[in-house]
Amino acid sequence: MTDKKDLPGLVHLSHPAGVAPSSGYTHVVTGPGRVAAIAGQMPFDADGELVGAGDPAAQARQVFTNMERCLAAAGATFDDVIKLTYFVTDITFVPLILAARDEFIDTERPPASTVVQIVALYRPDLLLEVDALALLPVE
Repeated sequence: MTDKKDLPGLVHLSHPAGVAPSSGYTHVVTGPGRVAAIAGQMPFDADGELVGAGDPAAQARQVFTNMERCLAAAGATFDDVIKLTYFVTDITFVPLILAARDEFIDTERPPASTVVQIVALYRPDLLLEVDALALLPVE
């Protein structure tokens, strides 16, 4: 099933035949264009200082702010994001992280997503890291 609100060229398949409906993400996003791979973003400000020590919601907002800046550098926005991968140190943080994400994305056309709980990131004060794939028009 194709969603009706797709941007030109992007196709969101929220309910592929034989797959249980998703909640808060799209099963498949595809389309023509060039790929921008956004490296895992962590909750550091422009000076490299940690934002939101011990606060997964504050860390998530900084992660998505950083991602927004990286997307802009590639000539993209969150509307172009087709896939997000979340690495979290505690799965109970996911609702707070998704609430922060929802401040940045179109919740009616969410990207495909994967959430993975991990033992740790490279510093013990980091609670999450998120990377992205975006699909931009061919120039």
